[in-house]
Amino acid sequence: MKSPAAASVAQAKPQPIAAGEFGFDKTDFAFITSALYEDAGIHLPASKANLVYSRLAKRLRALGLESFRDYCALVGSEDGAEERGQMIAALTTNVTRFFREPHHFEHLRDRLFEPLAKEIKSGRRIRIWSAGCSSGQEPYSIALTLLSVLPDARAYDVRILASDINPIVLETARKAVYTAEEVASVPADLRRSWMEPAGDGAMRLDEAPRALVSFRQLNLIGAWPMKGPFDVIFCRNTVIYFDEKTQMRLLNRMSTLLRPGGLLFLGHSERLVGPAEVHFRVEGTTTFRKSGGGAP
Repeated sequence: MKSPAAASVAQAKPQPIAAGEFGFDKTDFAFITSALYEDAGIHLPASKANLVYSRLAKRLRALGLESFRDYCALVGSEDGAEERGQMIAALTTNVTRFFREPHHFEHLRDRLFEPLAKEIKSGRRIRIWSAGCSSGQEPYSIALTLLSVLPDARAYDVRILASDINPIVLETARKAVYTAEEVASVPADLRRSWMEPAGDGAMRLDEAPRALVSFRQLNLIGAWPMKGPFDVIFCRNTVIYFDEKTQMRLLNRMSTLLRPGGLLFLGHSERLVGPAEVHFRVEGTTTFRKSGGGAP
């Protein structure tokens, strides 16, 4: 039995918006983007129609479907829940690299890890969350930054949670194997200390950084099982894909999980919006410290 949304798709008059092997019209685009917003909070404007077509055309081929009308009917049906997840995975953006925006990792080293090194050795608990971690380069960059200060960090109570909605990129992250091009931005001394050859020029993170990071699938607009408090949250180049209402709700939720004095890192084109603004002070470029506690 088709859902009401799928039935409305079947009745709509086609309005072609992209040329290609599959029929794709405004009604298909509206259905797909509405489902994406409903399930993941991600807003895609009309200018992204070609992106939607190119990414989902692969799914149509894999499923043997003839048009986006058929695809919308599938993901809108009771039997389409699994494919709906595949659709979300295909439409999420996973651009990342090691030590992207390096000033953030310098700040983390200079303003958290180095000042607290003695306390960490004495048993201080440190929790860090990489939200929207993609294929793992960000949380592993955090781990490598920590290891540059405390080479025996896994012996202490320091843990990094890395989450993403896309299970495919999380599998890549857990394998921790990256091409020579991908690891080129890792400082040479850290590559020598914490990475090992994996064949064909690729490198693999060794046990020390991998042991510091736990990967979990998580929808940022859904329920959050973790309770915090976190000392640091990285949420970079993620909130830009949400509308302002969703951004405000997300940042406010993150604020409640940060301890007083905790650090929040956003992407270079992102800013604090809504109620969360009053809880933070600017400490660096897209770097914010929560009120109620001082720097270490």
